[in-house]
Amino acid sequence: MRCRSEGESEGGCGEEAAEHTADTLAGVSDDVREQLGTLPRGPGVYLFRDEGDDVLYVGKAKSLRARVRSYFNRGDQRLGIDRMVGRVRRIEVIVTRSEAEALHLEQNLVKRHRPPFNVRLRDDKSFPYIAVTASDEYPRVMFTRERHRRGAVYFGPFANAKRVRETLDVLNRVFQFRPCEGPNPGRHSGIPCLDFHIERCTAPCIGAVSREEYRAQIDGVIAFLSGDTRSIVRELERKMREAAGGERYEEAARYRNRLIAIESLAERQGADRKTVGTVDVIGLAADGDRAAVQLFPLRDGKLIDRYAFHLENVEGQDRATILESFCLEYYTSAPRVPPQVIVPCDIEHTEAIAGFLSRLRGSAVEVRAPVRGEKRRLAELADENARLALTHEATAAERTRLRRVEALESLRESLNLESLPVRVECFDISNIQGRDIVASMTVFVDAQPKKAHYRTFSVHGLEGQDDFASMAQVVARRFARLRDGGDTGRHDASFSSVPNLVVIDGGKGQLAAALEAIHETGELPRVAVIALAKREEAVYVPGSPAPIVLERHDPGLQLLQRIRDEAHRFAVSYHRQRRDTRAFASIFDTLEGIGPARRRAILRHFGSAERFLAASQEEVEAVPGLPAKTARAVFAQLHRTGGAP
Repeated sequence: MRCRSEGESEGGCGEEAAEHTADTLAGVSDDVREQLGTLPRGPGVYLFRDEGDDVLYVGKAKSLRARVRSYFNRGDQRLGIDRMVGRVRRIEVIVTRSEAEALHLEQNLVKRHRPPFNVRLRDDKSFPYIAVTASDEYPRVMFTRERHRRGAVYFGPFANAKRVRETLDVLNRVFQFRPCEGPNPGRHSGIPCLDFHIERCTAPCIGAVSREEYRAQIDGVIAFLSGDTRSIVRELERKMREAAGGERYEEAARYRNRLIAIESLAERQGADRKTVGTVDVIGLAADGDRAAVQLFPLRDGKLIDRYAFHLENVEGQDRATILESFCLEYYTSAPRVPPQVIVPCDIEHTEAIAGFLSRLRGSAVEVRAPVRGEKRRLAELADENARLALTHEATAAERTRLRRVEALESLRESLNLESLPVRVECFDISNIQGRDIVASMTVFVDAQPKKAHYRTFSVHGLEGQDDFASMAQVVARRFARLRDGGDTGRHDASFSSVPNLVVIDGGKGQLAAALEAIHETGELPRVAVIALAKREEAVYVPGSPAPIVLERHDPGLQLLQRIRDEAHRFAVSYHRQRRDTRAFASIFDTLEGIGPARRRAILRHFGSAERFLAASQEEVEAVPGLPAKTARAVFAQLHRTGGAP
């Protein structure tokens, strides 16, 4: 299409443009077409919503009009875009003053809505941290995966939980902070624990160390985790020399051992690059729908750790967009933002990320791709590590896939099944002396758990403990839902799916009960049914008096055991939940100021009535959504009534 030159009339070109637009927007609904014609041209954020008004995708743009229209006129060729665009029924836009502001808003909206077509960072909430409860009179230093505790200083996130625990062990030997839980040190007996006698604690509980001295120990921990090892090493060397000079050789040996431990830990934490300063170095590798990110945090020139991340849903995204999505996800939950972030050498136009990170930090953050020197070498190293991580994940995924295929083939051959057991359902019963009888149904598809299809059952109308009748009732209810399909008005994707294999946790009795229940249900697709007995790990099949005994290392048997153990775990978990709910109900009947919402919050936080009753006041105050005043009142009520030990 030719654009008019200055002085030409607008008629011909305008008609041609209108015709071109009509062609490219063919197939777009009238409502969406009307919204596309009213989009603003400035920067902002756009949300694509489906027929149910759920958010499909959140994005930001320098020009909302140009960016959003590119999805509908085939200007965006990324894989899966056609599938997403076909579901869009409403476009929502939010205009901002700058691209950096749009980036910040995009991050908040992605966090809130978790859209299915946005890049996802896997397991972004489960990384380990080291927490120092600085607001306590005698602070603790502990491993945690949560960051909501008030008055605590957090270090991390770390990629390896084992290394975090090893670091804590070394720090405890050097600084001898208290390992006991709760805001106050010591036990009710007033006698120091074993850690004091083996020099793992300075026993503030009995006054063996003053508050100021203990605080100095904690300051040393914080200094070390912040990257300052030199001052700690110099202090330990000074004390060692003084002890040796005073002929206190055992004391000097203890300082020597602590010095060796701290130097060894410092060496493991990275090389010394004084000229680099405090930066985060990010490496990125992408292949198809997967991407790997390696982040090297350097503090005062010391590489203190290496964090590895994997991202999904990235196919068709350019490297700059993937990096931007990662920074939004990671730095929002990171404890601190460094003054400089080094990105891969091919990344350009980092102004929006820099503006976003500057807002988070509260001061200027430089984001740049280095062209020479040590920082470029670090960037290349991070990129190389990301490529290796991506290759390793692909290799591991392929090995896992082959093992799954081998297990399914082994099951089909060993059990003489008509088809490959692609979908396997397993049933288990859980109760205590006939009370609160419950059952679980776990589902494995392609030899992997499909947790969205797990279901639980409450068994009704039975007197006492009768595992056979319980299994018959549960299996009958499950296959009645399959028979009825959607006629009941309660469509369920799990119950409407036909299993290739049903596994019953039990022996011949449970198998017979399940088969009779399926037979009485009526016309159903052919389904293979077996039972797996716990003690002898023997497989019972219909029509055979003797069980099938598989080799202990047979991949098919190992898969069956995995499925059975998962069903048992899920049933026991549901049974425990029923008991805890009943126990919580009786506890909360006597507590003032606790309604249904706060009851659920407490139950989610503690998980069981026993943990709630044993909790300290600080732990009760840490419940998300529970005001501090209410938490103190609840703790006082529990102790006043003797509810807590």
